[in-house]
Amino acid sequence: MSQTLFKRIIDREIPAKIVYEDELCLAFEDINPQAPTHLLVIPKKEIASIAELGEDDAALVGHLLVVVCKLAAERKLSNGYRVVANSGPDAGQTVPHLHFHLLGGRAMSWPPG
Repeated sequence: MSQTLFKRIIDREIPAKIVYEDELCLAFEDINPQAPTHLLVIPKKEIASIAELGEDDAALVGHLLVVVCKLAAERKLSNGYRVVANSGPDAGQTVPHLHFHLLGGRAMSWPPG
């Protein structure tokens, strides 16, 4: 099985504008931003999508969301922000590695798509 784009970013085989890293996760700027702030927060553990989460991943997902909140605060997204996790091709997931999009810096419309 070949490595995903995100695994290659974690392994520093592909450059990215990394804005946060700890032992569990990595956050970086999206290369095709859909808002003034568009970051991706990914676990270092390889999980294909939110649909593949197990009960043993609960603490990891909680950590990822705490990191999202920290990054939103650092970027002063006090008027609000959106957190998105696509699961599968029909939802628009293009990289089979769990990731949360942090979008902010502009008003978001609803429904999203």
